[in-house]
Amino acid sequence: MNNNYKRTLVTCALPYANGPVHIGHLAGVYVPADIYVRYLRMRGREVLFICGSDEHGVPITIKARQLGCSPQDVVDKYHTIIKDSFAQFGIGFDIYSRTSSKIHYKTASEFFRKLYDEGKFIEKESEQYYDEQAKTFLADRYIVGTCPKCGAEGAYGDQCEKCGSTLSPDELINPHSSISGSLPVKKKTKHWYLPLDQYEPWLKQWILEEHKEWKPNVYGQCKSWLDGGLQPRAVSRDLDWGVPVPVEGAEGKVLYVWFDAPIGYISNTIELIPDQWEKWWKSPDTKMVHFIGKDNIVFHCIVFPSMLKAYGDGFILPENVPANEFLNLEGDKISTSRNWAVWLHEYLADFPGQQDVLRYVLCANAPETKDNDFTWKDFQTRNNSELVAIFGNFVNRAVVLTHKYFDGKVPQNKKPEQIDTDTLGQIPAIKAAIEDNIEHYKFREALKEAMNLARLGNKYLTDTEPWKVAKSDMERTASILNVSLQICADLAVAFAPFLPFSADRLNRILNIEAIGRKLTWDDLGSAEILSAGHILNAAELLFSKVEDEQIDAQLAKLNAEKAANKAAADAARGTQIASAKESCTFEDFSKMDIRTAKVIEAERVPKTDKLLKLRIDTGLDVRVIVSGIAEYYTPEQMVGKQICILANLQPRVIRGIESKGMILMAKQEDGKMRLVSPEEGVISGSQVG
Repeated sequence: MNNNYKRTLVTCALPYANGPVHIGHLAGVYVPADIYVRYLRMRGREVLFICGSDEHGVPITIKARQLGCSPQDVVDKYHTIIKDSFAQFGIGFDIYSRTSSKIHYKTASEFFRKLYDEGKFIEKESEQYYDEQAKTFLADRYIVGTCPKCGAEGAYGDQCEKCGSTLSPDELINPHSSISGSLPVKKKTKHWYLPLDQYEPWLKQWILEEHKEWKPNVYGQCKSWLDGGLQPRAVSRDLDWGVPVPVEGAEGKVLYVWFDAPIGYISNTIELIPDQWEKWWKSPDTKMVHFIGKDNIVFHCIVFPSMLKAYGDGFILPENVPANEFLNLEGDKISTSRNWAVWLHEYLADFPGQQDVLRYVLCANAPETKDNDFTWKDFQTRNNSELVAIFGNFVNRAVVLTHKYFDGKVPQNKKPEQIDTDTLGQIPAIKAAIEDNIEHYKFREALKEAMNLARLGNKYLTDTEPWKVAKSDMERTASILNVSLQICADLAVAFAPFLPFSADRLNRILNIEAIGRKLTWDDLGSAEILSAGHILNAAELLFSKVEDEQIDAQLAKLNAEKAANKAAADAARGTQIASAKESCTFEDFSKMDIRTAKVIEAERVPKTDKLLKLRIDTGLDVRVIVSGIAEYYTPEQMVGKQICILANLQPRVIRGIESKGMILMAKQEDGKMRLVSPEEGVISGSQVG
C-alpha cells in the first residue's frame, strides 16, 4: 500500500437516470464523498472528483415504456434533475457527465474492443427467455411472475420488490413477458463473458492479503464472493438501448450496464481533461477511491478491477472502496417504486437555504457500519438541539457581544488567564481526531469531533461569563471575546467540509475576506486567525429552528404515500382473492401426486437470503427440494417436520441445485407463508387427495 501519493482520484457511484436522487443515495455515497474531497482540498492536496449519470440498462427502458416515451427522453429528464440537485446541494463534482455522451460511447467501445482483440473474453451460447410476440429477448426485468419466496405477484426476474429477494427468471412461478403478456420461451443467443474465475487467485492476493484495512462490510462481502468461487460474467446483452457491441455479428446487442457504467469514470475524466487524464488513471502516484453503496461492492472491488487488470496498459486499481450500508426512512426500506423516499429536489424546494441541515443529519446518522433510519423528528431535533442551540448559539453570542462592547472589532487579548490557555489547548487534539477519522472514512465520528469544538466554545463562554465581567473588567472581557472569536474562526475551518454553506456564512460574518486569503486546514488551531482590530460584519443567524408545522407536513406526505400503497396492496389482494383459476377436470387433478414427506436435513443455500436446501424422505425415495422458506423457517426448525409436497413436479435447477418437487404452503392475510402439514403424524409417502 502506497502512502506517498501525489494526487487523489475520487469517484462516486453513477446514479441511475430513471428517477431523482433520494436521501439514501446521499447518505450512502455522495455526502461522505463530498466531505472527503472538501477536506483534501483544504489541506492543499490535488484532487479530482468524478461522477455522472448511468443512462443505460433495463431500468431506463422500463421507465420509458411506463411513460410512453423514448429512453433518451427519460435520461435527459432525470440527468438534468439529478445534476441540478447535486449542484444546489453543494456536491462539488469537477465533472458530472453521462454515459450517453459521444466520448463515453467511444471510450467504452474501445475498451471492449481491446479486450476482445486480445482474447480476454470467452464466447458462448446460452438459452435465454424470448418473447415470440414482441420478437425480442427479455432482460430479467422484463420477465414478471409470482415470487417463489413470498408469493407476491408482479415480481421481476431479478428481484422481488416486496420482499427484496434476489431472483432469477427460472425461479419465478408462472413467468410471463411484461411487454406482451405472453409466456416466454427459451431461445439460444450468443454473448461474451469476462472469465472472472481466471482472476480469482490475483483478486484473493490483492484484496484478502493486501487490503485488510478495508471496511469490514466491504472486505467481508469480497471474501464471501471469492470463497464461493467466481464464475464468468456476461458483458453483453440483447437490448436496443446502450453502447452497441463493436464487433461483427453482434447486431441487437449492447454492452451490459455493469461493464459499461464503471468505464464512465474514465470517459468522464477524458471529457474533463483530455490531455491529462492518464496521470489520474495510469500513474502510481495517484490514489483512487470509489465511494459506493453496499449493493455495488462486487462491481467495484471484483468486476471493475478485473476489467482494468485485463486491459493492462498501466491502469491503477482502487486503494479503497468505503461502501456504506443502507438508510431506511421512518422504519421502512426506501423504495422508488412505492415513492417511499425523501427526494433531494423536493427537499430543496421545501427547505430553501437549509442544505446544510440535511447534510448534517445524514452525516450524523450515516449508515457506515449498519443500516440506519432517517426520521423527520430526529431531523428536527438535531437541527434545533445541535446546530441551533450549540453551534449557532455560540457564534451568535460571541459576535453580538463583540459588537456590543467593542463596536464589532476584534479586541486585544490584554488579560489572558489559565482557562484561555486550557481551552485553546484542547483544539489540536480535536483537529487531529477530525483528521484521523476523515482519513479513515469515519465521517460520522469526524463530525462529532467538529461539534465538540462548538461545545468547547459554548462551555468557555458559559464559564467565563463576559456579560458579567464587562461590568467591572473590560480588559478581561476583551481577552474572553478574543479567544471566543478565534474559536469561531476555527469552527469556520472545521465545519467547511461538512457544512459548506454555513461555513461560508460564518466566513462572511467574521469578514474573512478582509484578511486577504481563504482559510485553510492549517489555520485550524493556529495561535491567532483574527488579529486585534479586525472588523466583523453584522451578526446573523447561522441556523434557524425547524418548526413542528414543517415536520408535520413531511409526515403527512409520507402517510399519504403509505395509505396509497396500502390501498393498492389491498386492492391487489382483493383481486387475487376474488378471482379463481379456470376449472380443471378430475383427470387433470389426478395427475398431481401430492404426498406427505419428512425433512431429514436442512441448510441455507449459499449467497441467498430466502432459499433452504431440504433433504426429505418421501417414503418412495430420498430427494432434495430447494424452497424459498428461509424467511419463515430456520434450518433447525425444519429438521424432523412433516410436510406436504407435489412429488411429480418436473425437476428444476435452482442456484445450481436440482430440486425435485414443491412444498405446499399457505399464504396468510399478512402475506406470510406457512407450511401445509398433516395435523397428526402420518407415514411419509401417504398420498393427499
